[in-house]
Amino acid sequence: MYLLSKDLVFPSVNLADKNGLLAIGGDLSAERLLLAYKSGIFPWYNPREPIIWYSPDPRMVLFPKNLKISKSMKQIIRKNQFRATFNQNFSEVIANCKNSYREGQGGTWITDEMEQAYINLHQLGVAKSVEVWEGDELVGGLYGIDLGHVFCGESMFSKVSNASKFAFIYLVQKLEKEHYTLIDCQVYNAHLASLGADEISRETFLSYLKK
Repeated sequence: MYLLSKDLVFPSVNLADKNGLLAIGGDLSAERLLLAYKSGIFPWYNPREPIIWYSPDPRMVLFPKNLKISKSMKQIIRKNQFRATFNQNFSEVIANCKNSYREGQGGTWITDEMEQAYINLHQLGVAKSVEVWEGDELVGGLYGIDLGHVFCGESMFSKVSNASKFAFIYLVQKLEKEHYTLIDCQVYNAHLASLGADEISRETFLSYLKK
């Protein structure tokens, strides 16, 4: 594990340990975060911890053409229970992701500092969100980093059943129409695997980032 200085540089991702842990320290400036994502690195740490940077191998991704939609989810889509918007209420989405209870987790990994850092990226046009509405109520959504051909998913929330899944399906279908290569899901997640996500090597993932 490497200790970052004020210099805007990361060590080679090949130096990450078996858990993907690469470096510690640095800051959450827009410049450093953009360099991280373009290099296959992301921050993930708990409150009162220093900033920790990861680049796991393998990497969980979804190629848009591989999206799987269950029969029950197709029925929900046909019923028009939800509607989705894109990048219309980023601050509310990340606030809900931050405050959502997740079983098995002692607290949120989205610190106040991280929340503000991604709001800054949103203002720069890089961090974007999907909002899911039931009537006039925001009931689900997700946000991530848009690199132009790869979308790096960060977090999602759901106040009612299937709202976050609806957000993800909406995003994938939108990005497929816009010819995005893949959605980065970072590490294995059974929920996303059921939607068609799978693991690829870090080396392969980096090759897609560079295209």
